[in-house]
Amino acid sequence: MRGIRLEEPERFEYVELDDPTSPPEGYAQVRTHLMGICGSDVSGFLGKMPFFRYPRVPGHELGVEVLEVGPGVDNIAPGDRCSIEPYMNCGRCFACRRGNGNCCENLEVIGVMADGGLRERFNVRADKLHPSKLLSYEQLALVETLAIGCHAVDRGECKEGEHVLVIGAGPIGLATLEFVRLTGAKITVMDLVQSRLDFCKERYGVENTILFTGDESDLEHALEITGGDKFAIAIDATGNHKSMSGALQFVAHTGTLVYVGITNGEVSFPHPAMHRPEMNLKGSRNALPRDFTRIIKLIEVGTIDTGPWITHRTTFDRFRDDFPAYTRPETGVIKAMVEVQT
Repeated sequence: MRGIRLEEPERFEYVELDDPTSPPEGYAQVRTHLMGICGSDVSGFLGKMPFFRYPRVPGHELGVEVLEVGPGVDNIAPGDRCSIEPYMNCGRCFACRRGNGNCCENLEVIGVMADGGLRERFNVRADKLHPSKLLSYEQLALVETLAIGCHAVDRGECKEGEHVLVIGAGPIGLATLEFVRLTGAKITVMDLVQSRLDFCKERYGVENTILFTGDESDLEHALEITGGDKFAIAIDATGNHKSMSGALQFVAHTGTLVYVGITNGEVSFPHPAMHRPEMNLKGSRNALPRDFTRIIKLIEVGTIDTGPWITHRTTFDRFRDDFPAYTRPETGVIKAMVEVQT
């Protein structure tokens, strides 16, 4: 069967792969219909994703069809449309025993550490499949992105009426914005690209935005928005080590900074910048099963509309030629979608 593999940074190849065997106990065989291109796919292509292992078939934002189920599988059936929770955790380590399989010590994320969905068919653990009778494959392919933002907002413990800063208005920043919005918090979005800030204003009605300049005016603008307090919670979704290092300056005393973006670079800051305000620093990695269940329901009832996110589309056959453009912000990419199979 056909697949696309990232052999090394900046080199995709079309490859012939072995057909999957019949699914073993606890597994299902699925057909990939649509794949969303994630920031980690871009980082993996550029050689900037710390967890990426080469060579690798990418693809973890997936809308799939169940073809066959193995023995003992009763949560899904052939013909079901599903989103995949791509975090293959061990179930035995300290984090898993505490219910945090999203950061399992032995975690393998499909499309990052193990082969993903940019191929016709593959076997996957059935407990990682989240079905919906109402959602399209396109909507299901966006659930994982939203789950990242959902988990980050939960980590920040955003509350109604508080000032929350989302740094970075790419797909993960927008996913974060969706769930900050549901808390009733007062939202400010910061980004380098004006068109992304305009999208946040037009699509989400975000009143306060900061076009990042890297000078003192950024902090002055933040103080003006918050009445001199700075932000109760800041969530950095940039994956840029310079942004992540500088994000502390925007957090109020006793406030919280959440890093949801990932970088290979060194994040550094003077210790007093964190200690003096008694700041909470948190990482946010992946998402939890309950996030997928929640998000599917929110899309089904219309609370979340994923349609405006998709700015670019490509096919399996055009993927290798089109992908490099998705790494450049000036192309206006928010979310690109790959049609793997019709």
